[in-house]
Amino acid sequence: MNGPGGAETGTTRLDGSGIPRHFLRASDLTAEGLFSLLDLAARMKERPHGFIEALRGDTLVCFFEKPSTRTRVSFASAAERLGMLPLVLRPDELQLGRGETLADTARTLSGYAAAIVVRTFAQETVDGLAAAATVPVVNALTDEHHPCQALADLLALRERFGHLEGLRVAFIGDFNNVATSLVEAGGLVGVEVVVACPPGFEREVEGAIVVHDPADAVVGAHAVYTDVWVSMGDEAEREARLTALAPYRIDEALVTRARPDAVFMHCLPAHRDQEVTAAVIDGPRSIVWQQAENRLPTEEALLLALIGRRWDL
Repeated sequence: MNGPGGAETGTTRLDGSGIPRHFLRASDLTAEGLFSLLDLAARMKERPHGFIEALRGDTLVCFFEKPSTRTRVSFASAAERLGMLPLVLRPDELQLGRGETLADTARTLSGYAAAIVVRTFAQETVDGLAAAATVPVVNALTDEHHPCQALADLLALRERFGHLEGLRVAFIGDFNNVATSLVEAGGLVGVEVVVACPPGFEREVEGAIVVHDPADAVVGAHAVYTDVWVSMGDEAEREARLTALAPYRIDEALVTRARPDAVFMHCLPAHRDQEVTAAVIDGPRSIVWQQAENRLPTEEALLLALIGRRWDL
């Protein structure tokens, strides 16, 4: 049923099966929940103004301890497309900067907002907020996980190949938060993720396939993925990381070892001619802008599923 201006009103609902109370890690989802989110995101991408009444009158608090471009703008835009008021806050704008506890902050914000989005350094921060909050908490990035990026990545892969099961992704470089979430999300939907990283850069993530030779990782890959080598918080290790990761730069020669139809992926921001050559990221195989665009509909779908426990049919 359509409401004013043709907007869908949500008179028909699903029960949100497979959707967790909070979204702190990709592994919080079930396979059913993840596929449902991707289906909903695809519909939202096709009809960007079709859900404007879904959460009209609600507020979304976005608490950002780290600077952001894509995360800040995409979540604010997703909230607006659901009819919500987005409030983006820094630590110095809250009493956290004067010693108020995470638990007290979470309880207070729960009284004003329908959900809390957190972009921070330590996973313990988002976990602590979720433990005390009475509304859904979304991990918009920590040093350990980046689950919202994984949603956008899987939607981009499905758009390109028409399916997810059986795809192979080679993640080259640092086994970081992006790779962790991609391994977890991929495992739910049948996407094999192989991480090629230097010795000592491995992480213990269930389902991860780890190799040390990038050439081995890209064989048979449908996608070749990388990320920056020095993330926020790693500046003290900059020179050591650049040296260790130099053999993991993605260039055209490496990408040609993947499947002929393989795509290049990057969560951005990128440093051209450091982790990837300009010829690759700006070339015809690159789908990095599609990934970035997909942050908006996947986060819109996530917010509606978490807050409303439903989505419009």
